[in-house]
Amino acid sequence: MKRFARFTAVAMLAAAPLLAQAAGQPISVVAAENFYGDVAQQIGGAHVHVTSIMSNPDQDPHLFEASVSTAKALSAARLVVYNGIDYDPWMDKLLSAAKAPQRKTIVAGALLNKKTGDNPHLWYDPATMPVVAAAIAKELSAADPANKADYAHNLQRFRASLLKLDKQVAALRGRYAGISVTATEPVFGYMADALGFKMRNAHFQLAVMNDTEPSASDVAAFENDLKTHRVKVLFYNNQASDQSAKHVQQIAKQAKVPVVGVSETAPAGKHYQEWMSSQLDALDKALAGNK
Repeated sequence: MKRFARFTAVAMLAAAPLLAQAAGQPISVVAAENFYGDVAQQIGGAHVHVTSIMSNPDQDPHLFEASVSTAKALSAARLVVYNGIDYDPWMDKLLSAAKAPQRKTIVAGALLNKKTGDNPHLWYDPATMPVVAAAIAKELSAADPANKADYAHNLQRFRASLLKLDKQVAALRGRYAGISVTATEPVFGYMADALGFKMRNAHFQLAVMNDTEPSASDVAAFENDLKTHRVKVLFYNNQASDQSAKHVQQIAKQAKVPVVGVSETAPAGKHYQEWMSSQLDALDKALAGNK
């Protein structure tokens, strides 16, 4: 995808040796995205040291460029977790530049059997994190069998914590399934499907995501949906900088169509579960006020 993060070659990475895991030292885990890093921390607890590469909620993740510090973190990692399916292509390039037989990788897209061209925003699919968490627990147990029971316990606790989120999704689906919605980008797409929404303006969303100009007909259709209230809410990627997206956001506000901001990076200090739940709360509030 054209707009996803550019790769800055870091020659030193190729020469950096994989650091051996010292007895009693935390396992070094690197996550490309901070929500995967948060899940790794919840599963690993005190037995891991997690570094999340993309962690700034104010930065457009599509404009991210790998750096020397990124290369250093990856060179010492025992476990790497990232999204895949072209969301973070710089990860593949960095990892291939530094072969490390002991390092394990978990790619969410591969776990979910997704392919290039599928919606890459997998973390909004309620089915994703249970699978990723289980894979993390498995790899940590293999690397550190002495603490296998802790990883199993933490995985069980993490799964239990997702039940509240599942109930929240089910409740919203019960109230709002079948409504038509739209978005500036397909960030919220999987969750919209889980909620039973009818998502409109797919071509416009893909153009914005891929940093191409939406066609005049797609823009007109999008604007008409907002002005005629054919859609009940607009999901807006609040980390994006695309002018077309900003333009339709303004039209939505003028038409008094609720705008719900969604993001591609978890806010600082919030666990994945809290982040998802807070966005669903905002959606519920917007829809309740738009009846």
